This record gives sequence, structure tokens and C-alpha cells, in this order.
Amino acid sequence: MAELNYSSYLKTDVLLSLQRTQVPETADRTVVLAEHFFIVAHQSCELWLKQTVADLSLARDLLSSTGRSADGVDTSVELLQRAAELLRVLHEQVLVLERLPLRHFVQFRPYLGTASGAQSQQFMVLGGLLGDGGEEGELYRAFEASADRRGCTVADVCRLGIASGGLHRVAEALLDVGNGYWRWKVAHLGLMSKMVGGQQGTGGTSGEEFLMRRITLPFPELRRLRGALHTQELAASPA
Repeated sequence: MAELNYSSYLKTDVLLSLQRTQVPETADRTVVLAEHFFIVAHQSCELWLKQTVADLSLARDLLSSTGRSADGVDTSVELLQRAAELLRVLHEQVLVLERLPLRHFVQFRPYLGTASGAQSQQFMVLGGLLGDGGEEGELYRAFEASADRRGCTVADVCRLGIASGGLHRVAEALLDVGNGYWRWKVAHLGLMSKMVGGQQGTGGTSGEEFLMRRITLPFPELRRLRGALHTQELAASPA
């Protein structure tokens, strides 16, 4: 068996052959490179999404497991923190796309057909993990189950703070992930508005309106319970 090297380990020959532009060969070279840039950015997003979904799925499974070992909670925190950083990278990917000149995008966009980021299967899985449309997702339900096995509720975790140990770190990491997800969506809406305006999306969506409806903060119940502490604090304060 041939010894592994950088190229064979990462399959760079295959990886670097996957950026296939659709504009005609007669198109201006700057337009071809603009579409190439567009493809690279989206393929990179899918790779980072793959890692994000895998990390969050394992965090969910660890929180859902029947054991009460601290190891599972601690590892889930590590995975959630990494996912939060990956969502920051995905946000930066959107900002990079702002360097796509509109005049070039207008020329190659018709060749995208019905291809749309809204069709990303991994993005749909991520929505199921984090929750979409104001609904709680799989991760929050796993967090609730983890708290229940330890004889407390999410409200108790919020009230006790660091005294609740690993569950407090999970709650903080969940919010970091949720905020990163929200920032990514907001950046995408800004890019869409800048580049397309009120035009319909390539996948047949209403464009800006469609994206705006999908921008919600994950983990609404956790946010509500944390916010309720302010009211409780005021009620406990001496007159």
C-alpha cells in the first residue's frame, strides 16, 4: 500500500476538481472566476456544516444518554463550544461573499437554475437540532432530559448558575450556539438583500421575505427561564 501523503490523505485531486462553473466558456474570465468563487464559498459552507451537524448530533446523544457520568456532560460542552466556533466561521463565509461584484453575479445567476441554499439537506438537519420557527429542537429536549436525570429542571439550572455544575456550562454553550446560528442567518439576509433585493430566490422562494421569516433565536424556553430570574430577583428584593 502506498504511503499516505498530504494529497492522498485529503484527496485534494478530487476536492479541487469539484468546482465546475456553468457559465459558457465564452464568458469573460472575471465572470467565470466570480462563479468559481461562489461555488468554493458554498462548498466550504457544506463542509463546515457537516462538522457542525456531526458535533451537535453527538452532543445531543451524550445529553440524551441514560448515564449520569460527568464525562458525557463535559464532552457535550466541548462539542457545543466547537460548534459555536464553526458557526462563527460560517458567518465569516457569508461576509466573504460580499466581495462578489454584483455585475458578475447578475451574469452567472441565470445559470444556477433552481439551485438554492434553501435546498441544503444539512441546513435542514441543523434546523432540527437547534429548532426552527420558535419551536424547540432536539438539542434542547436532550438538555431537559439530562437535567431531569440529575433530579432538576432547566429552571433550576438557570437559578443555580455555576452551582449546577456541568449543566450550567451546557446552557451557556447552547446559547453561544444559538446566537451564532442567528448571526449567520442575519448576515445571509443582509447579503441576499444587497445582491438580489426584492427578487425571487432561485429555488422559487420569496427571497428576502422567506429569509426574514426564518430568522428566529434558538432555545426560546431557555431564554425565557433566564429572563424570569430578573422578575424573581425583583420580587425577592426588600421593599
